[in-house]
Amino acid sequence: MITTEDVYKELRQVYDPEIPVNIVDLGLVYDVKVEETGVCNITMTLTSQACPEARTIPEVMKRRVNAIPGVTGTQISIVWEPAWGPHRISPEGRAQLGIDEPPEDDE
Repeated sequence: MITTEDVYKELRQVYDPEIPVNIVDLGLVYDVKVEETGVCNITMTLTSQACPEARTIPEVMKRRVNAIPGVTGTQISIVWEPAWGPHRISPEGRAQLGIDEPPEDDE
């Protein structure tokens, strides 16, 4: 059976080409659900609505997740609320970027 951690493991191999941090540690992946049928439903955002990689990143995500044995398909929903901000970057991602403290959340 496929677990959400199997999916997150693959998603950690996907990078925004402009930022040297994977999309999970960057805080772009909001939710992963795996159905009994093997379909993966991923809710995510992008760093901005004008992101030049808005088509490429989801395509790479689908290819990686669909390669997991047992996955029958991947659905990606891009949402803009809650908005992404640097406060969503994980401690690992902040370390890679050389950011010591998370910025204040403006919400």
